[in-house]
Amino acid sequence: MPILRTELGDVLREARLTQGKTLRDISSAARVSLGYLSEVERGQKEASSELLASISDALDVPMSDLLREVSDRFATAEALEEVAMMPMIPDTAQELLDSMPRR
Repeated sequence: MPILRTELGDVLREARLTQGKTLRDISSAARVSLGYLSEVERGQKEASSELLASISDALDVPMSDLLREVSDRFATAEALEEVAMMPMIPDTAQELLDSMPRR
């Protein structure tokens, strides 16, 4: 299962890079230190809701869009986890017989 701060950092970094902006551009506009913003993007620091609001404003992206993207990533990870936990379907009759409990 993914870690929230890691997924959030990835989403923030992708939004910034998509816009062609640097860490310095966003840190200046959001009034947060460049080092701290870098740690948030790398998933090493948890961002407060106030900090997220400042970063989303600096990116000119609604916070709801950022959080929706994080939510979508979690939903994908959960679905993949469910698939991984599903029992294997035998490919052959022999595999089916081998998977049945013996009496």
